[in-house]
Amino acid sequence: MENLFWIGFIGAVIAGLFAVMQAKKVMSYSEGTERMQKIAANIRAGANAYLKQQYTTVFKVFVVVFVILLILAFATGGKMLSKFTPFAFVTGGIFSMLAGFIGMKIATNSNARTAQAASESLNKGLRVAFSSGSVMGFTVVGLGMLDITMWFFLLRYAFGVNDPLALGNIMVMNGMGASFMALFARVGGGIYTKAADVGADLVGKVEAGIPEDDPRNPATIADNVGDNVGDVAGMGADLYESYVGSILATFALGAVGGYGWNGMLLPVVLAVCGIVCSILGSFLVKTKENATQESLLKSLRTGTYTAAVLAAVLAAPLTYWILGSWGVYIAILCGLIGGCAIGYFTEYYTSDTYKPTQELAAASETGSATIIIGGISLGLKSTMTSILIVAAAVLVSYFAAGGTIQIVDGAGHFTAAFNQGLYGIGIAGVGMLSTLGITLATDAYGPVADNAGGIAEMSGLPETVRQRTDALDSLGNTTAATGKGFAIGSASLTALALLVSYVNIVQENTDEILNFTLTSPTVLVGLFVGAMLTFVFTAETMSAVQKAAQSIVVEVRRQFKEIPGIMEYKADPDYASCVGLCTKGALHEMVVPAVLAIIVPILTGLILGPTGVVGLLGGVSVTGFAMAVFMSNAGGAWDNAKKYIESGHHGGKGSDQHKAAVVGDTVGDPFKDTSGPSLNILIKLCSTVSIVFSGLILAFNLMKML
Repeated sequence: MENLFWIGFIGAVIAGLFAVMQAKKVMSYSEGTERMQKIAANIRAGANAYLKQQYTTVFKVFVVVFVILLILAFATGGKMLSKFTPFAFVTGGIFSMLAGFIGMKIATNSNARTAQAASESLNKGLRVAFSSGSVMGFTVVGLGMLDITMWFFLLRYAFGVNDPLALGNIMVMNGMGASFMALFARVGGGIYTKAADVGADLVGKVEAGIPEDDPRNPATIADNVGDNVGDVAGMGADLYESYVGSILATFALGAVGGYGWNGMLLPVVLAVCGIVCSILGSFLVKTKENATQESLLKSLRTGTYTAAVLAAVLAAPLTYWILGSWGVYIAILCGLIGGCAIGYFTEYYTSDTYKPTQELAAASETGSATIIIGGISLGLKSTMTSILIVAAAVLVSYFAAGGTIQIVDGAGHFTAAFNQGLYGIGIAGVGMLSTLGITLATDAYGPVADNAGGIAEMSGLPETVRQRTDALDSLGNTTAATGKGFAIGSASLTALALLVSYVNIVQENTDEILNFTLTSPTVLVGLFVGAMLTFVFTAETMSAVQKAAQSIVVEVRRQFKEIPGIMEYKADPDYASCVGLCTKGALHEMVVPAVLAIIVPILTGLILGPTGVVGLLGGVSVTGFAMAVFMSNAGGAWDNAKKYIESGHHGGKGSDQHKAAVVGDTVGDPFKDTSGPSLNILIKLCSTVSIVFSGLILAFNLMKML
C-alpha cells in the first residue's frame, strides 16, 4: 500500500490548479473606479509592508530554533532527536508562511473587485469574495498535501526508513515548524488587526460619531490592512497547521495501532477525497438578489454540507478497501458529523438570525455594561455544546475503532486495542478537517467582504452597495466563527492524538515504566501549570491588543485635533502613521506570547520530567479548548449584535444603543480575532514542542536527579 502514497501529490496538484483557476477568475473582474483602485493599492502596500517585517522578525527566531534542533540532533547522533526534524521544521514553517502569504495576496486584490461586483448585484459580490476565499482554502490543503507527501517519499525511499513506527514518529515531529509559524502569524496579525479596529471604533464611531470605514478616520486604512494580515494571512497559517497536524498525528497512531503503511495511507486518501468533494461543493455556493441573511447562510451551508456528505459516502469504500474496518469508518463519520455540528451551533450562537444574538442586541437598551455581561454569558454558555460534541466524537470514535476500557496490560504497556481506539480518535480529526478546502473558503471570504465594505464607504459608492457588502460582511462574521469552531474542535482531537504520541515516544526511549495517572504528583502539578499557561497566554495576547490599541486611540485623537479640515473633508488624514504604529506594536507585542508557548513545556519537562509534561498537555488542552470556544463565540456574537442594530433594530446607527453595541464589539474584537483563535495553536504547539524535545527531557530532568 505504501506505493499508493503518490496520490498525495495528485491531491496537491488538483487543489493547486483549482486555486489558480479561482485566482484568474477573481482577477478578471473590474477593480472599479480610480478612487477604489487607489484605496485598494494603499491597503495592499500596508499589508505587504507588515508581512515583510513580520517574516523578517520570525526568520531570526527560526534560525535560532533551527540551530538548537541541529545541535540536539547531530551532537547526540540522532538519539535525542531525529536528524531529519530540523529540516522538516524549516519546510513546515515555509509552507505555513506561503499559505498565509498567498491568501493575503489574493485577498488584497479581491477587495475592490468585490465592492465593484456588489455594485452590480449581491450574488456577483458573493461569487467574487467566495472565489477569493477558495484560493486561500485550496492553497492551504494543496500545500499541506505537498509537504506531507514530499517528506514521506524522502524518508521512505531517499533515506530508507522502512519501519512504519519509526517513520511515523519522525513525521509527527514535522508539524512543529508549521505550528511555530502559525502562532507568530496568528498572534502578530491578530494584534495588528484588533489594535487598528479598536482604535478606529472607539474614537471614530463612539467619540466622533462618524460611520465605520469613514475616510476621515486616520485608522481606517490600518483597520482594512489588519483584516488581511490577521484574518487572512494569520488564519491561513493557522488552519494549514491544523490540517497538517491532524494528518501527522494520525500517521504516528496508525503505526502504533498496528495498521502499518495502510494506517498512514488512509488519512492521505481521505484528505485527497475531501479536496475533490470541496471543489464540487464550491460550485453550489450562489444566491439570489435581495437575499436575506438566512438565505446567504443557506447558500454557503449548501456547499459545505454537500461536500461533507460526498466525503462521507466516498470514505466508506475507501476505508474498507485500505483497512478492512467499518469501525474506523464510523470514527471518520464522527469527525465529519462533529465538524458540521460544531459549525451549526457556532452559527446558532453568533448569527443575528437566531435568538441568542438578537437577545444580546436587546441588552444594548440598558447600556454597554449589560451588553458586555450578556456577551460573556453567551460565550460561556456556548462552550457546552462544543465540549459535548467533541466528547461524544472522542468516545464513539475510540470504541468504534476497537478501543476497550482496559488500556494497559500486565506489564504496564498500552494494549493493542487501546492504540487502535486512539487511531480512531486521530482519524476522526482528519475527517473533521477533510473538507477544509470549502470550509476555509467560506471563512476567508469574510475579510474580503469586510474590506469591500470599507472601500465602498471610502469611495462614496451608493448606500445600496454598502448594504450589500454589510450583508456579506455579517455573514462573514458567522462563517469566520464557524471556521474557528472547526479549528478549535479539530485541535482538541489532534491534541489528544499528539499527547498519546508523546507518551508512546517517551515510553519507547526508556526502560522505566512511567506513571502517567492522576495519582502522580508530577502529573497533577503539570495539569495546574497547563491551566495556568492558558490563562497567562490569553492575558498576554489581550494585553498586547490593549497596548497597541491605546497608541492608535492617542494618534487618531491627535490628528482630529491638530489637522484642521479633516471632519469637513478639506484635509486628508495621515493614514501611514497609524499603519506604522500598528506594525510596530504587533511585532513588539507578539514575541512574549509566542515564546511562552515554546519555553513553558520545555521548562516543565526539565523540572517535572516526562510525566509532568503529560499533565501540562492535558491541562492546556482542556482549558485552552473551553477558553477558545468561549472567546470566539462571545466575540462573534458581539460583532453581529452591533450589525443587527445597524440594520435598523433598537434605534439603529448613531443611537445610544448602537454606541453600547460598539463598546461590546470592541471588547469582543481581541476575543474572537486574537486570543481565541491563537489558543488552538497553543494547544498543538505545546504538544509538538514536547514531542520534539522529549529526548532532552528524558535525559535531563530534576525529578530524575532526586
